[in-house]
Amino acid sequence: MTDTTAARDARAKSKNISALRGLWPFIRPYRTLLIVAMVALISTAAITLTLPLAVRRVVDGFEAREMAMLNQYFGAALGLAGLLALGTGLRYYFVTRLGERIVADIRKALFAKVIDRSPAFYERIMTGEVLSRLTTDTTLIQSVIGSSVSIALRNALMLIGGLALLALTSAKLTGFVLLMVPVIIVPIVVMGRKLRTLSRENQDWIAASSGNASEALSAVQTVQANTAEATSRAEFDRVTEISFDVARKRILTRSALTVVVIFLVFAGILGTLWVGARDVSAGTMTPGELAQFVIYAVIVAGSVGALSEIWSEIQRAAGATERLVELLIAVDTVLDPAAPRALPRPARGEVRFDNVTFTYPTRPDERALNGVTLDVRPGETVALVGPSGAGKTTILQMLMRFYDPAQGQVMIDGMDLRDMARTDFRQVMALVPQDPMIFATSALENIRYGRPGATDAEVKDAARAAAADLFIEKLPNGYTTELGERGVMLSGGQRQRIAIARAILRDAPILLLDEATSALDAESEAAVQRAVDHLSKDRTTIVIAHRLATVKQADRIVVFEDGQIVAQGRHDELVSEGGLYARLARLQFTADRAA
Repeated sequence: MTDTTAARDARAKSKNISALRGLWPFIRPYRTLLIVAMVALISTAAITLTLPLAVRRVVDGFEAREMAMLNQYFGAALGLAGLLALGTGLRYYFVTRLGERIVADIRKALFAKVIDRSPAFYERIMTGEVLSRLTTDTTLIQSVIGSSVSIALRNALMLIGGLALLALTSAKLTGFVLLMVPVIIVPIVVMGRKLRTLSRENQDWIAASSGNASEALSAVQTVQANTAEATSRAEFDRVTEISFDVARKRILTRSALTVVVIFLVFAGILGTLWVGARDVSAGTMTPGELAQFVIYAVIVAGSVGALSEIWSEIQRAAGATERLVELLIAVDTVLDPAAPRALPRPARGEVRFDNVTFTYPTRPDERALNGVTLDVRPGETVALVGPSGAGKTTILQMLMRFYDPAQGQVMIDGMDLRDMARTDFRQVMALVPQDPMIFATSALENIRYGRPGATDAEVKDAARAAAADLFIEKLPNGYTTELGERGVMLSGGQRQRIAIARAILRDAPILLLDEATSALDAESEAAVQRAVDHLSKDRTTIVIAHRLATVKQADRIVVFEDGQIVAQGRHDELVSEGGLYARLARLQFTADRAA
């Protein structure tokens, strides 16, 4: 058994119904609605328990031929039926509305949490599993809150009230019925434990299946390019089949429980009828009393059967609640301070790394940065170069505070990032990543993502500055063309120009470029480079580049190797010094001339 499977099994065994208490913070704001729903629920239960009394009067009225009284009893029964119908409708409306409202709040709270989590958090949990909790688990909770709990409470009231009225109708027959209760309860308890474990395990494997599919579909081109469709199908099939096997066991267990409970319940009813029929023949009980008792017995039996059915649903909801609460209270390693300081405006754009050491959570034995000290003056353009894995991108991630350093400080304008709210200092930065994210909306809105309040004219100006207007205007609907999921309609270079336009529109004092022109052809690269050069004026710019020709004019080039700064200076100075930069420059420029 894998560690992941073992963890799932351990979590399944720890689940209990008390986990539903985690829903109370979401229920509390709607206590008035809850009270109204409970009043409707109690009223319908009381009316249902009153109906057998009317039936008794009707049956005994037939025997006594009291037609006037009989008419009254029929009228009263009809009135009770009307009240029952109205109460049931009101109960359904208020309970279902309450369930939908609570689940909507849970989804909003959960999304607000996960959208704020740092990349370190997503190194420990798959995005697909988060989506499963956001959809599958919350849907299950909605079903239980909006239906199952209401039915369970109603049947619990019917069970308690029915037992009390059974005793009042015939103590002898009630004693016979109570003898059957332990026989029915024992299978529910014993088999319920098995259901509890299987329900939680089933939900976990559904989440794993969702995570597997999400990962494969988000990288579908990579999967197809490596002819790994069969491998992906096989892995998804494996996880899905495991989920199905667990679900099959859960269904089988629940079916067996239903068979046992229904048989025992109706065996008890038949036994009660047999004893009652003998009492009627002996004259110790009227036919109306027997009819009343039988109806109450059916109500009690139906309540027990309904509770056994609903119990497994409540157990599944408890498991789903436990999983959601785990996500809501999960501790993130990157948090805003309790009393954040505000970054003074306008920001000057001074950046400082002071003896920063950092290791990624998934690679704790490998230092991505090792004692890095770097000062970037306001308005300076600094290029970070070096081999892959040297720590260049980590610098940008630390500056955006996607991670916190293990040692040292990262500062903007002399203020430690950990002393400020992340949304505060990130507003003064614009990032163009190496693999830009394009959203499934129009080109206009994709660029406007950099500054939501920008006008259409400002968006189009940014597109022109990024040399993106040429291809956007050729799209079927121009700027209003939907670009598809992850920008599937665009080439890599086009996606990058959209991201550059987004950064230009953001107009931030600090500009971060991570291989911003790596996917462009020579002509587009020249156009975008001019736009970047213009944008970099009077801004602090940090550029990561493997193509050294794009950073020759930088104010300063910082050379990284193995997480450390090994050299810095202007292009000509570094070439004359020899070393790593000179070697990289010689290899690249020689290759370019050969090409």
